[in-house]
Amino acid sequence: MSSETADAPEQIEKGQALPEAQLTIMGDDGPQTITSRELCGHGTSVIFAVPGAFTPTCSAQHLPGFVENAQAFSDKDVDRLVCVAVNDVFVMDAWAKQGHVNDKIIMAADGNGDFSRALGLEMDATAFGMGHRCQRFALIVQDGMVENIFIEGPGEFRVSSAEYVLDQL
Repeated sequence: MSSETADAPEQIEKGQALPEAQLTIMGDDGPQTITSRELCGHGTSVIFAVPGAFTPTCSAQHLPGFVENAQAFSDKDVDRLVCVAVNDVFVMDAWAKQGHVNDKIIMAADGNGDFSRALGLEMDATAFGMGHRCQRFALIVQDGMVENIFIEGPGEFRVSSAEYVLDQL
């Protein structure tokens, strides 16, 4: 077993508290730091994570599905939708503008991958020239506790889609 594997956190599970990690969002006055617990510690949150902003599946299907279904999530008493990617806040902001996100989704940059690592959902994409990223997944979080988790297999896009997550609420 490599030391990297031995030091890797356990994968988050249902019933566990969302780990504390720093994220960055774009505010009216520029980048703002917020912790995962500050962001999702109260009410109902749906967090969906993508391997990278502007990547094919993420841009063509994943983000648009949540944008198109934002009202349906609200109708099911979801207080906030949060998109996370291991990208910087400026890339996330540009992607939000390109994807017509407006105020429907909070675009949270996990610039150093700390949140992904704390969840145990980091992936090594160095073979593709992308460094360490997060796996594609979705979480339903109630008052900071993980109620449900949907993790995609390699190359898949099904259980973290907006439509699938909506059906689970």
